[in-house]
Amino acid sequence: MTTSEIPGGTALAAEAALRPRRRRPFTFARVLRAAAPYLLILPVVVVIAAILGYPLYHLARLSFQKYGLFELIARHGTDVGWANYSSVLHDRVFWDVLVRTIVFTVANVALTMGVGTLIALLLTKVSSIVRVLLTAGLVLAWAMPPVVAVQVWLWMTNTENGLLNYTLTKLHVGDYFQHDWYATSFSQLSLTTSLIVWGAIPFIVVTVYAGLSQVPHELVEAAEIDGARAWRVFKDVTVPIIKPIFLVLTSLSIIWDYVKTDFGRGAAISILMLLIVAVLSVFYVRKMVRTSHEAT
Repeated sequence: MTTSEIPGGTALAAEAALRPRRRRPFTFARVLRAAAPYLLILPVVVVIAAILGYPLYHLARLSFQKYGLFELIARHGTDVGWANYSSVLHDRVFWDVLVRTIVFTVANVALTMGVGTLIALLLTKVSSIVRVLLTAGLVLAWAMPPVVAVQVWLWMTNTENGLLNYTLTKLHVGDYFQHDWYATSFSQLSLTTSLIVWGAIPFIVVTVYAGLSQVPHELVEAAEIDGARAWRVFKDVTVPIIKPIFLVLTSLSIIWDYVKTDFGRGAAISILMLLIVAVLSVFYVRKMVRTSHEAT
């Protein structure tokens, strides 16, 4: 069938498709317009590269050297190639510590995100006065320097006169007189987890609460009118809208939660841990970008 036999608008569309497309002229204005986003972020990239690139270069260089105390005094290491990496990867202690670190990180991130989200949901239900008081308390906890926070927790868990032992004993939970909370590795990690979660919750709460305030109230009301319970409303309405925020907070929590005399092996371990964290971050960032594209 020829073009003349095609009716009306279809014939015009066919002729437009057969007509060769003209290329736009290659002008400096077009190049500048296309490069504008990259030029805007170029100063930030340069600053980050200057601040992080130089130390990372020396860290990577150090990981290929034998650099003990003698080399530290002489300020000159001996090149050993991949020996540090081979030593670390064949060390059973490294893999045991890596597994423990992964479990520790997962527990910290899960507790931080879970408790922080629950408190953020609580802030949406309480009155303005209570919300201000809770937010002020969270900000004060967030503003406390880590050194001060560690000292406070050490005082609270002190074996001789710690507040935690006194309170548990008075509440008849058990006999915690002079109980040592640092006697086992499990209790030590549990106290460390409590301190990390306590310090990280304020940031999670404030960020998630800001995201919850952006959820359209009409969608929540429509789901409640249809008979959906609070859990289904949160799961099917709220979570899809603030999912990018959850992904960003999870990736940041993994990065934040995650002294040797052999500085060469220490540098190799640092590079390996950096690669592991980078892989996890790339996974979450790609998932976040994919989620934002699906939303638009």
